[in-house]
Amino acid sequence: MKIYTRSGDEGTTGLLGGNRVSKADIRIESYGTLDELNAWLGLIADECPDTHQSNFVRDLQNDIFLMGSHLAAENEKGKSYLNELREGVIGEMESEIDHMTEVLPPLKNFILPGGEKRVSYVHIARTVCRRAERLAVHLHTVDQSVDKRIIRTLNRLSDYLFTLARYTSHILGAEEKPWISKT
Repeated sequence: MKIYTRSGDEGTTGLLGGNRVSKADIRIESYGTLDELNAWLGLIADECPDTHQSNFVRDLQNDIFLMGSHLAAENEKGKSYLNELREGVIGEMESEIDHMTEVLPPLKNFILPGGEKRVSYVHIARTVCRRAERLAVHLHTVDQSVDKRIIRTLNRLSDYLFTLARYTSHILGAEEKPWISKT
């Protein structure tokens, strides 16, 4: 099987369900951003200093891939052969957030992203996740059939990634830089 089909050379792509749309369509932008997020998650899993969290991020990658597939499915025909989204993923992320928070100092200020390369990777993924959430919300306003669990999962994932960034900073002994307004 060849990787190229030439069917997208004119700026359109096929959706699960059969129709072709512009590559600039909000649906394509939405699941394309999930693809970008998944790539960042792969880097985070590769670089994470905590094996448990690395494995957890790998599991989340599967969830993100499935969510992207659901967003690529424009109708019931397209969704008919997809697996259901996992119900427990939000609770799992909340448990991981709680576990990591137990060892972190209380948050008293906004913090600036950075302090160590691996921490920065997580913050970049968090911002991509927030963009993916905004795009999924936009898509939902256009197409009410978008599963709201995707939006909720992305919302909680950004919380998880923020906490993972702080946790990674803690493990590595990197200093968190508080944001201090200069005005």
